[in-house]
Amino acid sequence: MLIRKIVASSRFLFIIAVVSTFILSVVTFVQGAVMTVRMIMITLGLTPLAGEVSEKEMTVETIQIVDVFLLATVFYIIALGLYALFIDENLPMPAWLEFHTFDDLKANLVGVIVVALSVLFLGKVIAWKGGVDFLFFGGAIALVIFALSYFLSLVKRKGKTTK
Repeated sequence: MLIRKIVASSRFLFIIAVVSTFILSVVTFVQGAVMTVRMIMITLGLTPLAGEVSEKEMTVETIQIVDVFLLATVFYIIALGLYALFIDENLPMPAWLEFHTFDDLKANLVGVIVVALSVLFLGKVIAWKGGVDFLFFGGAIALVIFALSYFLSLVKRKGKTTK
């Protein structure tokens, strides 16, 4: 009886993971905001770097900022998902962000990761200076996206057969 209570209560250990990933999310969002302010200051000429940064570098910086916000979103989704799955499943969230199973959390994460990889690739395309190595980088990202998409299709197929 005591062991059963201990095991049942152990789910609250996930509060550590929830709080930690939520803090990571907040810190990463702040980092993205700081990067945004810095870029705006450079664009408006409010810093000595204004004349030294090319338009291409600014475009790459913009894409990197979006990438930082996507990473923050991943941390946020993990925090929400773990909270909903292990602590309180009645957390009010929009329908597209509801988690009823671990597969729901994985599906949301895969979607955000695919977008983040696409943004990363776009940043590399803009900064590309020529060379064959880029082909391998693009191929690697394509393979990862393919694998994640395949994984997601298996998760969705599994969900249809178990419902």
